[in-house]
Amino acid sequence: MMAETPRIFDRALVRRRRVRHAASLPDADFLLREIAERLAERLDDLTAAFPTAVALGARGGIARDALAGRGGIRTLIEADLDVRALAPGGLRLAADAEAAPFADRSLDLIFAAADLHVTNDLPGALIQCRRALRPDGLFLGAIFGPATLLPVRQAFLEAEAALGAPSSPHVAPYVDIRDAAGLLQRAGFALPVADTEIITVSYAEPFKALADLRQMGEANVLMERSRRPLRRDVLMAAMTRLQATAAGAGGRLAIPYEIVFLTGWAPAPTQQKPLARGSGQVSLIDALKPKDQ
Repeated sequence: MMAETPRIFDRALVRRRRVRHAASLPDADFLLREIAERLAERLDDLTAAFPTAVALGARGGIARDALAGRGGIRTLIEADLDVRALAPGGLRLAADAEAAPFADRSLDLIFAAADLHVTNDLPGALIQCRRALRPDGLFLGAIFGPATLLPVRQAFLEAEAALGAPSSPHVAPYVDIRDAAGLLQRAGFALPVADTEIITVSYAEPFKALADLRQMGEANVLMERSRRPLRRDVLMAAMTRLQATAAGAGGRLAIPYEIVFLTGWAPAPTQQKPLARGSGQVSLIDALKPKDQ
């Protein structure tokens, strides 16, 4: 009997918030657009074309804009948990990465810039993506890494401890780069690559950082979050601590977002493969000798 996948994120709440904030998203989508643009840049170095592509978590046309003119895409399907979270126009689809409705070997490219970080069954979602790709099809994904919002996490923990308030998770646990690379391999991707970048967002005051998270639909969606309203004294103490610990030059806050970028290919006979161990024709000792010997 297979173990049930733990429910870390409230996917129903994720959907509701994306719909609720769809209209205001353009006022705070700069981070999501930066992530999508950096992920899409991976296509610039490739000569292959990807005629049929799906963008998972394609809120507000962010993926559409990042992919425009790239990758030889002729058909782009924008998918999210609810079509009301998507920008008007084009091919739109309500789809959950945990139960993707795509046929095996039906897609050339899957672009997932803004959804996998709140997916409960990330290994299962990656396996489904790999199966949906044609041989030599490309998967490009992005998830948040452990350094994301670290000063915010610490500020709330310290404020709750200082005030004797019940501890409640405010920032989600995120996958580190080593685990992410392992998940790509486990899903059966060929030539898997995971790399990480830190995007630091500067704020004049801490409440603006929280407001942007809400407008992006990225506020707390953890299943174990407290259902009670956040105590005002805890909030104010956390913001005071955040201002004290995260302030940089000029007193502005530096809020880090660690982005783990994922790249994997659907296996194909034509792809390069690593040589088997012991198959090398030149010894390491000979290879390292100076050329004048």
